[in-house]
Amino acid sequence: MPIQNDTGSQSNGKIPLRTKLFYGIGDIGNATNNSAFQFFLMIFLTDIALVSPGIASSALLIAKLWDAIVDPVFGWISDKTHSRFGKRSVYMVAGAVPLAVSIVLVWFIPAGMSDASSFLWIAISFMLFGTFWTVTNVPYYSLSAELTNNYDERSSLTAYRMIMAVPAYILGAALTPAIVNNFSSKTTGYHVIGIIYGVIGAIVLCITAWGIKEKQTSLVYITKESTVFNKEMFSTFLNKPFVLLVSAFAISNMAFTLTRTFIAYFLTYCMGMESKVPVVMFLLLFSVVLSLFPWKQLSLRMNKGSAYAAGLAIGGISVALCYFVVPESSWLVYVAAVIAGIGFATTWVFPWSMLPDVVDYDYAKTGIHRSGFYFGVWGFVTKATEALGLAISGWVLQLSGYVPNVNQTPLAMKSIKLFFGPVPAVLFLVSIPFLLWYPITRKFHTEIKTIHIK
Repeated sequence: MPIQNDTGSQSNGKIPLRTKLFYGIGDIGNATNNSAFQFFLMIFLTDIALVSPGIASSALLIAKLWDAIVDPVFGWISDKTHSRFGKRSVYMVAGAVPLAVSIVLVWFIPAGMSDASSFLWIAISFMLFGTFWTVTNVPYYSLSAELTNNYDERSSLTAYRMIMAVPAYILGAALTPAIVNNFSSKTTGYHVIGIIYGVIGAIVLCITAWGIKEKQTSLVYITKESTVFNKEMFSTFLNKPFVLLVSAFAISNMAFTLTRTFIAYFLTYCMGMESKVPVVMFLLLFSVVLSLFPWKQLSLRMNKGSAYAAGLAIGGISVALCYFVVPESSWLVYVAAVIAGIGFATTWVFPWSMLPDVVDYDYAKTGIHRSGFYFGVWGFVTKATEALGLAISGWVLQLSGYVPNVNQTPLAMKSIKLFFGPVPAVLFLVSIPFLLWYPITRKFHTEIKTIHIK
């Protein structure tokens, strides 16, 4: 007999539309804030707050590494939580307001600070953000492994989340510079951004927690408890599908960090398109939106790993070719943005639908359902690679002689172009074999599911 959970879905059936919609709403705040941070935080720190790239990237590196360590620890804690409000939703609600406050602090750096004070402010404020993001979002993402164990429904659930998240990501990427430029002082504009995006992030988390009504009984697969943190951490890396998936994601995520960080510098200083940044961001991300469901439909004919690999290849080649684009042919940037969006749409769908399949594989081998812990380890890898990418970005700017708000030297411009396109493209291509070796196909996952309901 199929196992019924509190959301109304069955372990071998469909997820109700209402559940998909409420689940998707929760990622709106994450997407808005993540895109603003990923595309504009570094250039805000270097060009508006006037912090040297080396200091800014080093402070972010420290904060990201802290954030990476916290993720698996808190995933482990949320797996062990017992509350009348459930294992996950209680943290989403409790951490919502502190998360909003931390977002405001990240975008507010007092003027006239010394290098040491700037370093501490950036590191501490971003550590606070990372901590409260973990408290609210590791439980949120863990729900995707608990709402269904259906191979294709997980792709559908992720697609619904991304249909809401990607427009929000566009909001963060395209509207952030537009909003900031409406103020006479860009510093004030970024303060306002922090307040708006912080409030959005807190509200949508509470809406999702209320709408899904997650309860402890929805964790239907737990059969025994594991209480030793380091043993659980070690055991995740004995899971071959997880190792392959997380390796591909780690390499490609560092590539994305480089591309996202350098795109504003590339458009502003190499292409003379500062006023067109919102347009390029919109085209890129609108292309992602239009491509989400076509990729989801294609994955019904292909396995997820192969589809994911194809998308990375398309996107990587597109950004690599931007190295050869000159200001006189700036229209090619728009073409590259559309094509890259088609390819990179796969990164919004497949990793997040493949990870719950890995959790099922782990359960089949161990008898323990540890979605929180796996999503925590995933967060650790995500943030560790982002930390490395940010550190590389800042020190590339520093060592190439970058100076904010002036025409750049040939070395600085070449470095920006190189680390925006060709270097990330190589990393994307390196990640592809791991996805082609990924073993959890639709047929294999069906075999795993039979263990769940015996």
